[in-house]
Amino acid sequence: MMTVFLAANPRVFSEWNIYRSVLTTLPVALFLVVPLVFVVTAGEIDLSFPATMGFAAWIFALVVHAGFTPYLGVAVGIAAGMMLGLIVGSIVVYFNLSSLVATLGMNFVLRGLVQIANEGMPIALTSLSESSLRRMFSSIVFGIPAQAVWALGFVIFAALLFNRHRFGVQVKIVGDNPDSARQMGIDVDWVRVKTFIFVGLGAALAGIFSTLINFTWWPTAGEGYFLPVLASVFVGGTPTWGGVGTVAGGAIGALIVSFIQTGVVGAGLSGFYVQFFDGVIIILALIGHRWNQPRYR
Repeated sequence: MMTVFLAANPRVFSEWNIYRSVLTTLPVALFLVVPLVFVVTAGEIDLSFPATMGFAAWIFALVVHAGFTPYLGVAVGIAAGMMLGLIVGSIVVYFNLSSLVATLGMNFVLRGLVQIANEGMPIALTSLSESSLRRMFSSIVFGIPAQAVWALGFVIFAALLFNRHRFGVQVKIVGDNPDSARQMGIDVDWVRVKTFIFVGLGAALAGIFSTLINFTWWPTAGEGYFLPVLASVFVGGTPTWGGVGTVAGGAIGALIVSFIQTGVVGAGLSGFYVQFFDGVIIILALIGHRWNQPRYR
């Protein structure tokens, strides 16, 4: 793919600036993609993550705008994201609702609350430009955006949690066969809820990092990540039927999708082609998963 982009526009893709621009925004997608791997592997789906991202970032922005230390804003924003994940997961699991429909409804509810409260107005946070929080989490270190390093650490942590921790094993068992999981003594409902809480954590981090990058909170924060993040999960090798997933694959999928967005425009095509290619790779990924289902099993 990169070879095609390089051939289409050698001048752009032979310079570091294009790659640095991708690494600036890629971490936000990684914080969203990685937890979704857990949810999909558990046999569920969470479509409320864009609104959760915007809501948690809004809480962070309110705390900072009120004059409190940004570190308190980070703590409160993360707590808000995890609480939303707990609420969404509890609604889906304990009311026995379809996660596809219920989380989509929650996405509209949360987005509507944010819009009503702010009347569509953004919150400027220019004070963040001089804060130590911004230098720590969103500066340039040796030509590499600092948020990329933090996102890589999050991916490594999640991969260890998924592949080397009891929680990751339980997620896979619950997604593969919940009845067997119950007979093994696993609290199936609570495991599912915890995956939604993890999504809330990742969405909060994504919203906070996005705000740190732009110094501004927007009521539409998170909306543009809906399709690319879902595409990244499935392109990365996590099928839709549960029980099977890959965190590293999800991270690679996010990298691929991010470069598609930048590469299409950099190669000289209109930005309208981005959604077309996102849709194509989702369909192709699902077809590939279906062909490989017997081998996965």
